[in-house]
Amino acid sequence: MTFNFRPTLVSLGLVLLAVSASHAQQPNPLDNVPEKMPFDVPYGTPISLERADAVLAAAVAESKARNWKMVCAVMDSGASLVSFKRMDGAQLASVEIAIHKARASAKYRRETKAFEAGIQNGLNYLMTLDDLIASRGGIPLVEAGKIIGAIGCSGGTGSQDEVVAKAGVATVK
Repeated sequence: MTFNFRPTLVSLGLVLLAVSASHAQQPNPLDNVPEKMPFDVPYGTPISLERADAVLAAAVAESKARNWKMVCAVMDSGASLVSFKRMDGAQLASVEIAIHKARASAKYRRETKAFEAGIQNGLNYLMTLDDLIASRGGIPLVEAGKIIGAIGCSGGTGSQDEVVAKAGVATVK
């Protein structure tokens, strides 16, 4: 009994060709070239200590109202620490995390949840960026269309950190 491999090989080749052609047709999200620069918010005059403390007071008040033990930090527009609060009983790891969230938000001119969402959506290259943190709770402080600083909060879940940070952001108009 003889088996003819030619039809089998031809069929296999056609299947591989169809699979590779369908794969090649899938758009690569990294190839998308936007017309405008994303997150192109200019840097402004750095936030003052007095205003940074007001931002932190609002964030801490929100945290206390919800009985959440948080750590909050405010960076200026140059990503340097201006003011910091650690509530009694907040976890020790949150000290560096809050600072990191505020710094990343100021440096990259966006909320840190943008990185969280990007990585969850498969943009793993984001993990190669320097000084990045992909967790909610870092938000730029924008006044008159310019970044004057950023707040970072840590101690709860990402959503809790974000709620507290937004309370601080609300003081900047």
